[in-house]
Amino acid sequence: MKLIPLIACLSLAAMTAAPVSAIQAAKPSKTDRRIPMNQVLKRSEVPAENRWKLEDIFADQKAWDSEYDQVKKLVKDIGKFEGKLNEAKPIKECFALEDEISLHLERLYVYANMRHHEDMAEPTYQSLSDKAKKLNVEVGEALSFITPEILSLSDEKLQALVANAELAKYKKTLVDMLRQKPHILSKQEEALLAQVGNLSQAPETIFGMLNNADLKFPKVKNENGEEIELTQGRYIQFLESRDRDVRKNAFEAMYGTYGKLRNTLAATLSANLTKNIFYSKARKYPSALESSLYGDKIPVDVYNNLISAIHESLPLLHRYMELRKKLLKVDELHMYDLFAPLVDEFKMDITYEEAKKTVLESVKPLGETYVNILQQGFDNSWIDVYENEGKRSGAYQWGAFGTHPFVLLNHKDNLNSMFTLTHEMGHALHSYMSDTHQEYRTAQYTIFLAEVASTLNEALLMEYLLKHSTDPKQKMYLLTYYADQFRTTVFRQTMFAEFEKIIYEKAEKGESLTHQDLSKIYYDLNLQYHGTGMVVDKEIEMEWARIPHFYTSFYVFKYATGFSAATSFAKQILEEGEPAVDRYLGFLQSGSSDYSIEILKRAGVDMSSPEPVRQAMSVFGSLIEQMEQLTK
Repeated sequence: MKLIPLIACLSLAAMTAAPVSAIQAAKPSKTDRRIPMNQVLKRSEVPAENRWKLEDIFADQKAWDSEYDQVKKLVKDIGKFEGKLNEAKPIKECFALEDEISLHLERLYVYANMRHHEDMAEPTYQSLSDKAKKLNVEVGEALSFITPEILSLSDEKLQALVANAELAKYKKTLVDMLRQKPHILSKQEEALLAQVGNLSQAPETIFGMLNNADLKFPKVKNENGEEIELTQGRYIQFLESRDRDVRKNAFEAMYGTYGKLRNTLAATLSANLTKNIFYSKARKYPSALESSLYGDKIPVDVYNNLISAIHESLPLLHRYMELRKKLLKVDELHMYDLFAPLVDEFKMDITYEEAKKTVLESVKPLGETYVNILQQGFDNSWIDVYENEGKRSGAYQWGAFGTHPFVLLNHKDNLNSMFTLTHEMGHALHSYMSDTHQEYRTAQYTIFLAEVASTLNEALLMEYLLKHSTDPKQKMYLLTYYADQFRTTVFRQTMFAEFEKIIYEKAEKGESLTHQDLSKIYYDLNLQYHGTGMVVDKEIEMEWARIPHFYTSFYVFKYATGFSAATSFAKQILEEGEPAVDRYLGFLQSGSSDYSIEILKRAGVDMSSPEPVRQAMSVFGSLIEQMEQLTK
């Protein structure tokens, strides 16, 4: 069974498509309705042009229900293959039915959860989401016999099946099965693991409800003295305020709120660790980390080398902290100062419509085809734009094979939101192009590759903005923003990755992880990463409690590796032109037709080497030097 993962994306606030017969002609942009910061609309009040069109998946609830019933029926049919998967013909037929079931399930699951994310307090879609999750577990249980039954065959028989022309469409599936053979359990054990799937979802579900629906934050005074309710979506805007008291009050209000639930949140995160350790042990992996990396065939050394390489580069981050302190003209640099604008006289106020136009211009180096598909996404309701009451925080791209991609935003009229837009649409076009050029089984790219396309779009946008900047103040603003991308996407995400590594190692040794333990580990890492040139405020020790990525374990390191790979791709595209563009488009079209490291290597980036990370760090160093020159 293949279920497309939600590509939960990095944002400064916290943080697949089907073939289409022809690219539609671009339509005139609709009028952009700007939503004031101090107004959070109810879902029903959001203008239609600012909402994604989930009707492109299911026209109405009746259509969803009909497809749900169809899956329930198909699941019963899969049982006829049990005990017969020893020849090419029944295996081929079984795989075909498995694909049909999975395709329908994806549509049901994605639709139900995206409806739920529109307003997570809405009980109708809470119920629909739960129903889809339970169906997912039921399907997983029904299909659980397939892999262990095939792997019970002799090695000689398995090798013959891999070479069988009748099964050519499923060759990679069979090769992957052979790789997984040491970690596949008996038929009965696999069925049992499938049955506990509902239990395994509990930590993430509980955290999601706490974080997005139940947590209420106090009001914070803005620069004008107006009391504004603090929300996840507004938090970064408060931290970007030019008024230091606004920043400080928002920072303390945010982490003070999480601190009130420290015991519950620690227990929830610990339960997630326990779940993943259970699965890794059950499947005979040496650790949860190795279990996480095995599917993508990524050596553990890639993870460890990233942390080591970033440790070597921490003096660069400390140098940037000293520069930030100097530019802000403060005696002490605090954690709530890290997003404060460094150019007092310059502000970039960018509407959503302006952001779309700029993003389209910035990706022109990728060619006409890429630009046309992007325009189609802008014109045809792929995107849910603004925050509303109860809406899931952050940003992501999601979809199912047979639909166009969908993007969730919580857009604000600022530079960060424009970068988030191009980031998410990078994911969307990666999904679109992979689905267009690959069969269903190899269409979905791995999470390890996911952040490359999104971050490349960001690199091209920054290059475009810097190239067209004539105002020294604007250039400093952009350089600061880019430097902060390195800080948040490479350094910060690597710090997250190191935090995960530490807590999993402790949990696997049987050590306790109380909220005090988690907070101390997290605080000490902040001290190490940010250096002695700034004040690491005590409140930051609770930040671990609000990071949703920790519930998708060992995910965040891929932001740092993806950023490094994207830096390398951008350099090649801008210097070489068409040959590099062709290699890159080939990467976008590859899906999971090969292992991630090999797909990147063919396109011209070798992530088994530390070189891409070092290249990224050299760019970061160059940014700091340019900023230092502008301040002289």
